[in-house]
Amino acid sequence: MAHIIVVGNEKGGAGKSTVSMHIATALARLGHRVQTLDLDLRQRSLGRYLDNRKAHLAEIGLELPSPLHTELPNIDKETLNPNENANDRRLSEAVARLEDNCDFILIDCPGSHTRLAQVAHSLADTLVTPLNDSFIDFDLLGRIDADGDKVLGPSVYSEMVWSARQIRAQAGLKPIDWVVLRNRLGAQQMVNKMKIERALDKLSKRIGFRVAPGFSERVVFRELFPRGLTLLDLRDVGVKQLNISNVAARQELRDLLKALKLPNVEVTF
Repeated sequence: MAHIIVVGNEKGGAGKSTVSMHIATALARLGHRVQTLDLDLRQRSLGRYLDNRKAHLAEIGLELPSPLHTELPNIDKETLNPNENANDRRLSEAVARLEDNCDFILIDCPGSHTRLAQVAHSLADTLVTPLNDSFIDFDLLGRIDADGDKVLGPSVYSEMVWSARQIRAQAGLKPIDWVVLRNRLGAQQMVNKMKIERALDKLSKRIGFRVAPGFSERVVFRELFPRGLTLLDLRDVGVKQLNISNVAARQELRDLLKALKLPNVEVTF
C-alpha cells in the first residue's frame, strides 16, 4: 500500500504547495510512482502548479518525471450513509483508488481548518508541517509567554494532530511521523530566530514531532510556479549554469528529502 504524505498547516503563506510540489516531483524523479491530491478546493495551488507543468512541458516538447494528479471524485449524495459526510467519502474513495497503484500519495491541505484537512491528517503516515520563522506561525503549534522563552502548552493545530493520532491508534495503524519544517528562513541570525529554534526544540519534546530544515526565502520559487517547474528541472529546460542560490536551494531539497526518512527512498540527486 502507498505511503501517505500529508502537507498541512492551518495558516496560509507557509509554503505548503511549494514544499508539496518539490517533494512529489523529487520522488517521481527518483523513480517512485507518486499521486497527488489537493484538498484546497477553492484555490487549488498544487493542482494549478501541476497544470502549469503539464502545459509548459507540452509547449516546449519535453517529457520530465512528474507526479500524477487526481481530483476528488464526485459523490452521489443518495449513496451516502446516514450522517456520512460527502467530503469524507470523496477523500476515502480517492485514496482507495490510488493506494494499490502507487508508492506515495501526497495530500496538500488548505491553509485553514476544514473537514477534509482533518480527515487527511488521520490518514498520514508522514505529516509535514511547513512553518514560517515567526511566533505568529508558532502560535498554531504552541502557546508561549510574552518573552518568547517559555512554552505554555500546545495550541489549536497541535490539538488537531493529537486527535488524528488518537484516531489512528484506535484503528490499529502505526503512529504519524510528524515533521515540522522551518521554512522560508531569512539569511540573518536574529534573536527572534534563535528564540523560535529554542521554542520548537522544547515543544517537539513535549508533543512529539521532529524538526527538519525547509527552504530559505528565495526569488526562484516564485519564478518556477508559472512554468510548473522545480529546482531539479532547471538543467533539463536549458539552464546551463546554476547560480549560487539555486545550488544552495537544491541542497536544501536534498537535506529535506533525507530528513523525511521516507521508506525505500535513496536520495541520489
